[in-house]
Amino acid sequence: MNTSVVIVCAGNSTRMGGVNKILLPLGERLVIGVTMQAFQKCESVGEIIIVARESDIPAIREEADKAGITKLKECTTGGATRQESVINGIRCISKGVQLVAVHDGARPLVKPEHIEKVIKDASVFGGATLGVPVKDTIKTVDGGLIIDTPPRSSLYITQTPQIFKRDLYFEGVDFALEHGLDFTDDCQLVEAIGGKVAMTVGDYTNIKITTPEDIKLAEVLLKL
Repeated sequence: MNTSVVIVCAGNSTRMGGVNKILLPLGERLVIGVTMQAFQKCESVGEIIIVARESDIPAIREEADKAGITKLKECTTGGATRQESVINGIRCISKGVQLVAVHDGARPLVKPEHIEKVIKDASVFGGATLGVPVKDTIKTVDGGLIIDTPPRSSLYITQTPQIFKRDLYFEGVDFALEHGLDFTDDCQLVEAIGGKVAMTVGDYTNIKITTPEDIKLAEVLLKL
């Protein structure tokens, strides 16, 4: 139980028509309930911190109770950017925690066994993220014209959780704040200070719910 998990769900859900995706029904639970249950089942996870809009916190706490989440330590409010929201979350983690995990609240289908794999890799390399190889050929485009075709074998779709040794991650946060950098991906914090981040291969079911179509797909995947 050496890992503290910060689940970020403070976005404005603009692509969902303003409907908060983490509070949508998914199976017998809400999206955020399914997400929390995945981490609740992990032996290596000691605590869960939720970062959300203040108005959503009562509903999240209620869902945690209904879903049997005993590891929920704190709910705190988000910031103006994702990075600010994550920083608000890590301020709540307990002393003595060895690893910090950051996860998108809208990725409810992450598997506990994959979470444990990322934790193991982060313990070895200092940092690790869940991801999958891209299936399609990717083109780099400038001004509407293709200028490059990166080799597909080296390209991965980055998912969450993204997990790091506590001291390394805090060093990355300090560096970003000192230099006025604002990243949309937690791996970039560690990459910016020269840290190593392993790519832990998961699967394609770990989707991020972003549009109304995604919740329908998640319903189907949940039954597999």
